[in-house]
Amino acid sequence: MQMKNTQVMNRRNWLVACVAAVMLGCGGGIAPEGDGTGDGNGSASAGDGGKLKVTATVNMVGDLVRQVGGEHVEVTELMGPGVDPHLYQATQADLSKLRKADVILYVGMHLEGKIQDTLEKMNGQGRKHSVSVTKDIDKTTLLKDPEAAEYPDPHIWFEVPLWAQTVDVVVETLSKADPANKADYEKKGAAAKDKMTALQTWVTDTIKNLPEEKRILVTSHDAYSYFGRAYGFKVVGLQGISTVSEAGLADRTKLVDFIKEQKVKAIFVETSVSPEAIKAIASDAGVVIGGELFSDAMGKLGQIEHGNDVGTYEGMIKHNVSTIVNALK
Repeated sequence: MQMKNTQVMNRRNWLVACVAAVMLGCGGGIAPEGDGTGDGNGSASAGDGGKLKVTATVNMVGDLVRQVGGEHVEVTELMGPGVDPHLYQATQADLSKLRKADVILYVGMHLEGKIQDTLEKMNGQGRKHSVSVTKDIDKTTLLKDPEAAEYPDPHIWFEVPLWAQTVDVVVETLSKADPANKADYEKKGAAAKDKMTALQTWVTDTIKNLPEEKRILVTSHDAYSYFGRAYGFKVVGLQGISTVSEAGLADRTKLVDFIKEQKVKAIFVETSVSPEAIKAIASDAGVVIGGELFSDAMGKLGQIEHGNDVGTYEGMIKHNVSTIVNALK
């Protein structure tokens, strides 16, 4: 559920000039750079002592790569902690990361906006592998963007079993780029899926401590619909799935009324969205801010919050669930 009635906004605008620069590269394509990571025959040299250079667009994908790739990969990310991908603009440094990468992995489903077309075209240029980690997910399991029906909601990482389905794509892609280490990628991929199975059990067990009538999640934007579907929450975002446009006065008034009517105990800010609007809503509705949630970006790797490394997928999910349950009890 979301609280805005505006026309469909231009989704996740990355600078057109930056996209053109990536596509042009040298002589109309992405120029392979002489960094010694490939053999010129479609695979990189990680098996010969080098590391596979992997660029992930967002850090949820970067975490997947670290889990599956282990010591065989060198991971860089375009968007780090606290960065909103809906508003992100590519830099020259980002273009360099894309050009130098042996493998590019991204969410897809238009989370990355206009640059998705570019990333798709980069696949197969030279020895480069550029792949969406969501490419094999059953489209019938995806939620729609209520503001743009032609697009699915890309925030699938908040439904743990759905996000677990992306592991096989990472295993497949790394194995194609570095076949010498295929067996190790498969082993680590299986371990990553087992870890997510255990995480799913932890999430469902923890949420059982919150009565069903209290499972109302109010946040800055509509990033938690998969979470709501999977774990029985009514989710209300002040802004829509994208954060490109701000909510109007009518949207804010409607949300304040909803919070009062439903006797919601607490609402939440997000690390990648300005907290000011939600703080004003909390004040007008007479409720507290229950805490800060991660939505479109995880925390910094090694950042410990209540015993969880929020720079990892597991730590981010545990932080969010614990924060929500404790605040709404």
